[in-house]
Amino acid sequence: MSTQLNPTKPRVPKWLRVLLPAMLILVWFAGAGIGGPYFGKVSEVSSNDQTAYLPASAEATQVQQRLSDFRDSEAIPAVVVFTSEQQLTKSELSSLGDALSALPEEIAGVSDELSPLLPSDDGKAAQAFVPISDTENVKSTVADLGAQLRDAAPQGVTVYVTGPAGFTADLVKAFSGIDGLLLGVALLAVFLILIVVYRSLLLPVAVLSTSLFALTVALLVNWWLAKWGLIMLSGQTQGILFILVIGAATDYSLLYVARYREQLRLHADKWSATFAAIKGSFEPILASGGTVIAGLLCLLLSDLKSNSALGPVASVGIVFAMLAALTLLPAILYAFGRAAFWPRRPVYEPEVVAAEHGIATRGIWVKLSRWIKTKHRPIWIVTALLLIVGAAGVTQLNAVGVAQSDLVLGTSEARDGQVALGEHFAAGSGSPVSVIVAKGELQQAADILLANPGIDSVSVVSADAVSGSAPVTAEGISAFGPPGAPAPEPTVAGGDVLLQATLTDAADSERAERAVRELRTALHSELTGALVGGTTATAIDTNDASIHDRNLIIPIVLVVILVILMLLLRSILAPILLILTTVLSFGTALGVAAVVFNGIFQFPGADPAVPLYGFVFLVALGIDYNIFLMTRVREESLEHGTRDGILRGLTITGGVITSAGMVLAATFAALAVIPILFLAQISFIVAFGVLLDTFIVRSLLVPALAYDLGRIIWWPSKLWRVGRHGG
Repeated sequence: MSTQLNPTKPRVPKWLRVLLPAMLILVWFAGAGIGGPYFGKVSEVSSNDQTAYLPASAEATQVQQRLSDFRDSEAIPAVVVFTSEQQLTKSELSSLGDALSALPEEIAGVSDELSPLLPSDDGKAAQAFVPISDTENVKSTVADLGAQLRDAAPQGVTVYVTGPAGFTADLVKAFSGIDGLLLGVALLAVFLILIVVYRSLLLPVAVLSTSLFALTVALLVNWWLAKWGLIMLSGQTQGILFILVIGAATDYSLLYVARYREQLRLHADKWSATFAAIKGSFEPILASGGTVIAGLLCLLLSDLKSNSALGPVASVGIVFAMLAALTLLPAILYAFGRAAFWPRRPVYEPEVVAAEHGIATRGIWVKLSRWIKTKHRPIWIVTALLLIVGAAGVTQLNAVGVAQSDLVLGTSEARDGQVALGEHFAAGSGSPVSVIVAKGELQQAADILLANPGIDSVSVVSADAVSGSAPVTAEGISAFGPPGAPAPEPTVAGGDVLLQATLTDAADSERAERAVRELRTALHSELTGALVGGTTATAIDTNDASIHDRNLIIPIVLVVILVILMLLLRSILAPILLILTTVLSFGTALGVAAVVFNGIFQFPGADPAVPLYGFVFLVALGIDYNIFLMTRVREESLEHGTRDGILRGLTITGGVITSAGMVLAATFAALAVIPILFLAQISFIVAFGVLLDTFIVRSLLVPALAYDLGRIIWWPSKLWRVGRHGG
């Protein structure tokens, strides 16, 4: 690293040195001031409806888009279940019926198209279908509905609200902690780590302010993009955006702060130190952020809109994380100068820096570099073998999808209600299979449905029927009223009718999924243009699309990042080694996670998107630390030779990269406070993987392997051909 013993006086006018930082700070403050109120408004432009994120070509999507042709209402059905230890009396049933009838008048979000109260065969339960018309406030409407019915229920009768509306309310409730709890926990964890790292109060505040301002402006931009229909937001995407921006902005800030501290020892003038620090950190920050953005934008190739939407949303966040670290933070630190590091202010001492040859002479990273110098081959062989052993557990990861009732961790009224429903009725009540067929094929389709053991009953949507649908048996549509009364006519739209089949098993169970797959096969082979949708079909199409995305996107991300690394390091071999070590680290993280999920947490499985998200975050973010390390190694190698450059690069970057890894792991660990299975699993995989990458891969495996290979790692660049000192 070059030193500057006699820095020249900066030629920039004094007024500009004052005005430029002040303007940058004011611009960011204005952006944060405008964007701050949007933290509580994300629900206005977001959706957690699974069907909305399926590709337009998916069968479940096509059915969902046509449901309004057969029904005037687009309400979400809630299934209310009443249970008792004893048989329900006529008086109790009458009381419950009256309470149900009063719901539309008492609760604004409840439609008046309620079903009649249906007692179970054993007489110990009853159920009713309550449409929730206020789809924007499902959580509060379901809560009011449950409270109203519990107040009216006779003593000894337990009330559950389940079905699609109940599970949607659970999800909305689980995601409601994102703006407050998640953000608070993440910021507190980062603040405590920064206090330990810097042993200062002002620097952590400056770094956290940078991260929070970057997040606020990124959220503001994404909110309007969602408002204009250019992107899609969900609670899951919002949570990942928060964590990603805080973690990335803090990492980039740590890199800049380290460079700034170095330059304050070389420059008496803080303006010169600031621009030297920006110059030294610009390339690694831009390369790091660019790599993450490139990996995220690969998600645009996804069939699932929940995946493809994350790409641009998170990319916007990374852009503002980079901008804040390269503009706002330098402006803040310039304003305070050396006082920003109080009580450990860096002293202007270029002679001392020159005597140190640009690196420390003691400390853990110096000891580690000496150990790598003498034991490099055993170190990389042993660490690689340990990672391979850990990766063997990946075969135990059950990433084929989970039931809707398992998406929310902890207690769930909807899940308890589903269990109670299955004990007294067909477990699929309230979440029917929706089948659209031509009117002339109604009976044939009904016969196929009824022949499947997974189907309990079939009905056809009819505006003439009191409940909105009429039962269909092997003899045809059942008539209502006295003998001889005509059967109601089915509602016809575009020459088609809508059949609804009640599953014998819970709609999110494996047996229900198997039944729907069998029905699709049978209906498609016998009828032309039959479409099968509903809750179970949506889950099937989501899982199938997710598996397709995973198999397509992972190889593309690898190729894209490999090309970026080749351009950055001007080498072919070094990027290949970095990619291989990062992939090995990801495999180990996934393998250990599988063992932990199955053995300790006893999770029911994992969404197919878990490996994809884990891969994108770990590979893109894990490469960050290798970029931080190897760009500095290349810089040092140009002056000191490859092997010395590796040791110097490790010593110089060790502290800042380890701190950055701990910060990123802590921020992703904060995702675990949101009681969603998917986020809890991503939280563990990424947090553990980042720590593994920070302390094992980047600190031991990569430098030891690179040191063993020597200057050939730069092949075929000029640095390989003219490497100095035998390096």
